[in-house]
Amino acid sequence: MAASQTYVLASLPSHKITKMPQAVLNKEQKMKVPYMLKQGQSRIFHELPSGLNMEVIYQKGVRTRTPDEKLLNPPPLVFVHGSFHAAWCWAEHWLPFFAQNGFDSYALSLLGQGESDAPDGSVAGSLQTHAAGIADFIKNQTTLSPVLIGHSFGGLIVQYYIANLEKDTSGNLAGAVLVCSVPPTGNSGLVWRYLFTKPVAAFKVTMSLAAKAFQTSLPLCKETFFSREMDDHLVLRYQELMTGSSRMPLFDLRKLNASLPVASVSNLSTRVLVMGASDDFIVDAKGLEETGSFYGMQPVCIEGVAHDMMLDSSWNKGAELILSWIQNSDGKI
Repeated sequence: MAASQTYVLASLPSHKITKMPQAVLNKEQKMKVPYMLKQGQSRIFHELPSGLNMEVIYQKGVRTRTPDEKLLNPPPLVFVHGSFHAAWCWAEHWLPFFAQNGFDSYALSLLGQGESDAPDGSVAGSLQTHAAGIADFIKNQTTLSPVLIGHSFGGLIVQYYIANLEKDTSGNLAGAVLVCSVPPTGNSGLVWRYLFTKPVAAFKVTMSLAAKAFQTSLPLCKETFFSREMDDHLVLRYQELMTGSSRMPLFDLRKLNASLPVASVSNLSTRVLVMGASDDFIVDAKGLEETGSFYGMQPVCIEGVAHDMMLDSSWNKGAELILSWIQNSDGKI
């Protein structure tokens, strides 16, 4: 694990980069294992039109000016987690990294996850409701078009956002990054491939995720989400946080699969980066290729990292790729 660093936050330039969400104070703690914020981070709550509050972990970008600076006004970054995670998974490494590189960074906890409120019912929502909550946050809390970054099922939500909500000018994106994302057809193809080609792996994935055995088995948790090199004490810490992160399922999977595939977008104007991990135990190479093909691009597979790329022992590899991609976007970002 990288050593913690203390950042001195420089003052913002005279023009506003992003709006600061309104904080809701004295919120009752929902996670049994609380996540302690790092230096320079704050936990705030965005009120959705439903009246429910969405947890946001925010870290202001460090503003430095150098003669060769490529981004005078870097876009804000909005991070969306997947199942069994919450905003904290981005706050551990990637928020400090991108803030140090000048980006105002917002990690969201979807409803029913982390410290966000839970809606009525047995599941947290649908692609439509989760994407609508993200769109409401972007519309009301950012003044520059953001880069939207989604992991795993969070990546599927970002795909839905691109296909359905970005056409609303208030929801325009500067770019989108899909990290170890569930493909646009959902996870059913992944499951069937594993059953026929990797039956042992299929059994382990089913036990780990569907039966939630990752919550009680450290070896299975490590194999599911992390690289072999990951220290066990870190795996244990993240296992505890993941166990407490999801108070209800993100989706009703049967209804979700019935609503897929994600609609394709002709003449897509949003720049998209599709990236995966060579040691991903959940999303296989064909799943990564499917997502890249959907967006007409060659996906990038990062060697030596696993599904939880943002928490893994080589977390910097993915962060550095995204940073390079944003900084070399031919002026589109």
